Amino acid sequence: MARAEERIGELLTDRKQTIVTAESTTGGYIGHLLNNVAGSSRYHPGGVVAYASKPKIELLKVPESIIKGGGSVSAQCALAMAQGVRALFDADIGVAETGIAGPSGGSAEKPRGTVFIAISTRDGYELIERNVWDTDRIGFKERTAEAVLALVEHYLDRRAP
Repeated sequence: MARAEERIGELLTDRKQTIVTAESTTGGYIGHLLNNVAGSSRYHPGGVVAYASKPKIELLKVPESIIKGGGSVSAQCALAMAQGVRALFDADIGVAETGIAGPSGGSAEKPRGTVFIAISTRDGYELIERNVWDTDRIGFKERTAEAVLALVEHYLDRRAP
C-alpha cells in the first residue's frame, strides 16, 4: 500500500493541484515527506518554516492580534498560517501546524504535546484539529506530520471526481 505522501502526490498530480506547507514545530518535516516522492515539484512548490512569531506575522500574515490573544499555539493561528501560506504561493491547498513539542513548556490549558493542525483550500474548505501527543520531540514531529497528511487525504477523498 502506498504511503500517504505518495497517494497525495498521485491525487494532486492527476488533479493538477498544488499543496504548500506552513510548519512551526515540525521544522519542515511535512515538506520533507512530500518531497521524498519523485516528481513532487509538480504539486509542492514550497513551504515556510515559521517557528517564531515574527515569520508567522511577517511572512504568513497571521494577524498580530491572534498571537497576542490566543497565542502562537492556537486553532486560530494554525488556520491563519494555512491561509497565509496558501495565499503566499497561490496554491490550491495550504496546511499548517503549530504546537508545543517539549520537553518543556506547556500549561494546564495547552500541555506539552499539544498541536493544532489546519487545512485551507482554494475552494473554501477549512478544518482545524487539536491533538495532544504523549511522546518525545521526534515522535511529536512524526505524529504531527502523519496527522497533517491524513487531513489532506481526507480532503482529497471528499473531493474525489
